[in-house]
Amino acid sequence: MIAFGSDSEKRIKTDADGLVSNKCNQNLWVYTADCMPIFFADKRTRKVANLHCGRKGLEKKIIKNMVKIFDNFGTSKDDLLVAIGPAISKEYYLVDIMTLKEFYRKAENKDISFYLTKTEKDLCSSDLSHFKEQNLYQIDLKKSAYRQLLNENIPNTNIDISNLCTYKLKNEFYSWRRSKTISRQWNFICS
Repeated sequence: MIAFGSDSEKRIKTDADGLVSNKCNQNLWVYTADCMPIFFADKRTRKVANLHCGRKGLEKKIIKNMVKIFDNFGTSKDDLLVAIGPAISKEYYLVDIMTLKEFYRKAENKDISFYLTKTEKDLCSSDLSHFKEQNLYQIDLKKSAYRQLLNENIPNTNIDISNLCTYKLKNEFYSWRRSKTISRQWNFICS
């Protein structure tokens, strides 16, 4: 669900994975651990938004829903800037084959069966080959989010992606997958 910033000012708890500014000078905060904070800004109107987006958000097409809100505001795709913040990298986001198939079916609109046989080596890097024995496979959340943004006709020059991994950089970031912590990073954008 995506909520408007003024909804959070009412001090009523709202379960949402995204916030959109609908007033001037709003600070929109989202907290993440291994999921991606994704920030949107219309450089013409200065409207902003942020998302808490992981595998399930990608499967539910939360990015498409956010872009649709900006479309309703009259935002030109050329004016929409997007930044994907630190999140778990594909090297550490490992899932079983059923989860992988479901992800590609929902998030990528692809049948994974041909993909696995064609590029299985890409799914399990050599330094993590012990995971392959456990039948675990990598998902690249940032790459999938990037593809979804391109599918919404956001110019690639308007998209910035952090290469920082929340799992690997244990002194800089919290990671639920690494330590099962309830601690999170706070991310914000201002209109």
